[in-house]
Amino acid sequence: MKIAILSSHTSSLFWFRMDMMKEFVKHGHIVIALGPETEFGWKNKFEENGIQYKQFFVERNGINPFNDLKTYRELCRFMKEEKPDKVFAYQAKTVIYGSLAAKANGIVENYLLIAGLGSIFRGNGLKNKIIKNVMKVEYYAACKASKKVFFQNNDDKKEFINNRLIEEDKITIINGSGVNLDKFKPAPLPEIPAFLFIGRLIKDKGVMEYLEACQRIKAEFPNVRCLLVGPYDSNPSALQQEDLEPFINHGIVEYFGEQNDVRPYIKQCSTYVLPSYHEGTPKTVLEAMAIGRSIITSDAPGCRETVIDGYNGFLVTVKDIDDLVIKMKNLILDSSMNKLMAERSLKLAREKYDVNLVNKSIMETMKLL
Repeated sequence: MKIAILSSHTSSLFWFRMDMMKEFVKHGHIVIALGPETEFGWKNKFEENGIQYKQFFVERNGINPFNDLKTYRELCRFMKEEKPDKVFAYQAKTVIYGSLAAKANGIVENYLLIAGLGSIFRGNGLKNKIIKNVMKVEYYAACKASKKVFFQNNDDKKEFINNRLIEEDKITIINGSGVNLDKFKPAPLPEIPAFLFIGRLIKDKGVMEYLEACQRIKAEFPNVRCLLVGPYDSNPSALQQEDLEPFINHGIVEYFGEQNDVRPYIKQCSTYVLPSYHEGTPKTVLEAMAIGRSIITSDAPGCRETVIDGYNGFLVTVKDIDDLVIKMKNLILDSSMNKLMAERSLKLAREKYDVNLVNKSIMETMKLL
């Protein structure tokens, strides 16, 4: 079968969905990945994995209706020309306009992935409320046009059900995007405690809370390392370079920018920290678990799915820097507890988050096996 995979972020397609797409190809299906970045930079990378890549226009963070109409028209043209048998879309704009474009062209095998609800859906304020109400209508139409909808956590699932955006029999829960256990293998813990945050440098990821907590930790434990990996972003809540520079210049964090391979950085840490406000299921947490690291993350949608509090790490209250600092100090002062939690993380990664198990669930739902 010919399967189209739609995303509003090309690098997300390549790094987060590659295992899934390769599994589709392995079973004899034709896969076309659609993203907004130029074919010149990405086409060969996808083709090396047996996947076609095509560029389309989408303004990931914008609210201009004319740009969104352009996205819809381009996706309609693609559906008409390529006639895919099945469509798999994730991220808000491709979920909405991809499913509607598919339906307009008579394609009924539409599968959506709600990989976390963003700041607009969970935020406050009048402008936010207006946009959220518009998105509810759009999500309702997208779900109506779909055959099945995958959710990565129960909080997002309940949000859709409570807002009457979806029929419950269309829902399939999966354990995040999974983690490739052949690629992310356990590694020894470092002798000196070290913390690591990986993610886009936007406030909703909890990066400011992480930086503030690191500042307090370094004041009390100057030998402890605090690492930061991730790109600046176009999101309205993104940090600017001047926001980060004081923490770098004062030796509070070691900043490594955006990295294609995060494994060397995870191996340098003893605990992975993600104080995000909301996620689908954070892939970086799963990768850290597979390498054998304790986790500190938020008691928030998506994040709380990955940690059994006190078992393989700690859950902290959203935006609570004091709570975050306490949990970081606990793991600095008790290395044996940290080691035990790290071992339990690895166990959970193997039993629950193996990418092969997740991909099997997706393929069974899409009837691709």
